[in-house]
Amino acid sequence: MVWVPLRTTRTDRRAPLRAPTARCTTMSVEWLLDWSWSLDGLRDFIATGIQSFRDCDATALAAVACLLLLFVWYCYHVGREQPRAYATVNALMQSAEANGVQNGFVYCHSPECVRCAHHDGLNQKLYHNLQEYAKRYSWSGMGRIHKGIREQGRYLNSRPSIQKPEVFFLPDLPTTPYFSRDAQKHDVELLERNFQTILCEFETLYKAFSNCSLPQGWKMNSTPSGEWFTFYLVNQGVCVPRNCRRCPRTYRLLGSLRTCIGNNVFGNACISVLSPGTVIAEHYGPTNIRIRCHLGLKTPSNCELVVGGEPQCWAEGRCLLFDDSFLHTAFHEGPPEEGPRVVFMVDLWHPNVAAAERQALDFIFAPGR
Repeated sequence: MVWVPLRTTRTDRRAPLRAPTARCTTMSVEWLLDWSWSLDGLRDFIATGIQSFRDCDATALAAVACLLLLFVWYCYHVGREQPRAYATVNALMQSAEANGVQNGFVYCHSPECVRCAHHDGLNQKLYHNLQEYAKRYSWSGMGRIHKGIREQGRYLNSRPSIQKPEVFFLPDLPTTPYFSRDAQKHDVELLERNFQTILCEFETLYKAFSNCSLPQGWKMNSTPSGEWFTFYLVNQGVCVPRNCRRCPRTYRLLGSLRTCIGNNVFGNACISVLSPGTVIAEHYGPTNIRIRCHLGLKTPSNCELVVGGEPQCWAEGRCLLFDDSFLHTAFHEGPPEEGPRVVFMVDLWHPNVAAAERQALDFIFAPGR
């Protein structure tokens, strides 16, 4: 059964119109009424479309289909990607000043040194990273980090000269030059129990100095006087595989530490050697979110660490904890026959940085971001 609309008579269409609007309305209605819908007409329309499709060139159709798929893929990926208009955190942190002087104090000249970094766009990059973290996970517990990034310039400029972290300051953390052993009791006790293991691996490494001035894996640091060598297992959050293979037991020990910073650019683990007559220039560390732990391996007389104007001495087999965002220096003024001062250095989390904050800081300051 087919429904066919009734046609108007010829006399109706010839009825006089009084206005253009009425004429247009009448013509539209007339056009609609003249259109006859039927199943046969619909079938003919579909058949015509299919035949037109078959008549097209297959190569052209394939090209159009490929272009359509590429366009859909492009739109999908552009929609998912986060904007990457900024430089990486590492690149911002590795732009040391040419003269090596910051805040009136001499710094090392190494382009790899995190604390020697200055860049006007750093806070913008950090805030972008925080937003990306919160989008993936949560804003919960991010109050201090958000506050620190938002007002970083004011915090650093208003800090007393005794404590001026060069890269990132987390507000509302207790500040003290030295920490007690109980601040990270588990890790301190674990390191001290393994004192002999670490010492033996160091002595094996140090024998190589008799064959050449700077053996492979060792790094010489800039100092006003004397020689300061470091052997990194973890350097700014990045494992050094060749060095770790030469100290396998020490490297495995790092995995047993509960508060070791190993996933962001503020985390380091190394053997640090000062030859007699060495002075390390006064400097600040990059952040206050960490505690620097020194386990004494060899501690001759007349060796001192001065943090925030307070001197302390190392002791063999004992850990010394301090906040290196305070102005600090170290020196070895002992006699040459007593040999070098040697410590195993590892960066631990500040005890008042919460677990959620640690996870976010690992994301924000991940190596290579």
